[in-house]
Amino acid sequence: MSTSQILKNVWYLAFCSKDLKVGQIQKRILAGHPVMVGRQQNGQAFALRDVCPHRGIPLSYGKMVGDQVQCPYHGWKFDNSGVCAQIPSLCATDDLDPQKIRVRHYPLQEIQGNIWIFIGDKDFSPELAPPIPVVPGFASDALPQYTEVAHFPCPIDHAVIGLMDPAHGPFVHQSWFWRSSKTIHEKQKKFAPIPFGFQMVRHQPSTNSRAYKILGGQPVTEISFYLPCVRIEHVSVGKKSFCAMTGLSPIDESNTRVIQLAYWDMPWLTLIKPLIRKFTKVFLYQDLDAVRKQQEGLKFDPSLMLIKDADTQAKWYYALKDEWMRSQLEKSTFKNPVPETTLRWRS
Repeated sequence: MSTSQILKNVWYLAFCSKDLKVGQIQKRILAGHPVMVGRQQNGQAFALRDVCPHRGIPLSYGKMVGDQVQCPYHGWKFDNSGVCAQIPSLCATDDLDPQKIRVRHYPLQEIQGNIWIFIGDKDFSPELAPPIPVVPGFASDALPQYTEVAHFPCPIDHAVIGLMDPAHGPFVHQSWFWRSSKTIHEKQKKFAPIPFGFQMVRHQPSTNSRAYKILGGQPVTEISFYLPCVRIEHVSVGKKSFCAMTGLSPIDESNTRVIQLAYWDMPWLTLIKPLIRKFTKVFLYQDLDAVRKQQEGLKFDPSLMLIKDADTQAKWYYALKDEWMRSQLEKSTFKNPVPETTLRWRS
């Protein structure tokens, strides 16, 4: 297995839009970067390094004054680009120009009810990064019907591999509404490369996955993974859709934030939203429990392995990461290493 390494020059899912109101400030640690996000009076969100360049206090302890962030320590104000707009202690005779003082600004995009922040080199254009994944079939201003956030006490790689692992389901996710270890049988799925990721080609869900039955009809699903760490499952029943997006963002080398979102245009699902919330939360926290237990063993630095075919998706993840880092180092074109193939496993 490759050494865990946090990718840079990529977009990370940082917040759900609903968690940032006009005039509010929120904070996150993203890939080791302290980041504060504010929302201006016109609704526009922006992101700055969450450290005042004067005396180092986090700006997130301050407040929005109009469209500017005011530091809580000495009242310095910064605009949405990170330029210092005011230093209250300056006198008319002082020759210090506040606008020469800057806080780092992070590119930000808000799409489908989510706030994405670009973490990378200052001289790297975000336009060259893997594009922000979007939920298919929904407008750019669509909002998720459901969100759940969890903190996984593990490196980003273990969180991502757990997300795409097809063999743990009957054991970790034993539930009356999902499956049991007694329903294991052989499966085969077709896979294909997509830009900066790979996709389990559209197919009918396995018969031992009971939860799909609440969608009614004859559902078909496709599951896509995108760098750096986003999984989207798109289930369609006729012309109607249910989409589950999971976005992971590294907090630091040992901790990961997992944001689970669901979108749908099936009116009957809205009527049972509390049930969907319960199912999703149980599923997510079963994974969290497994990760916590896994960390007890990883403290002893064991040699780990990935096997065919059940762990091939994990191998592709590492290959995609390695190729992105190679393309950055050599300043060359990214070449997707994932082949079109069929994988087989029992679950």
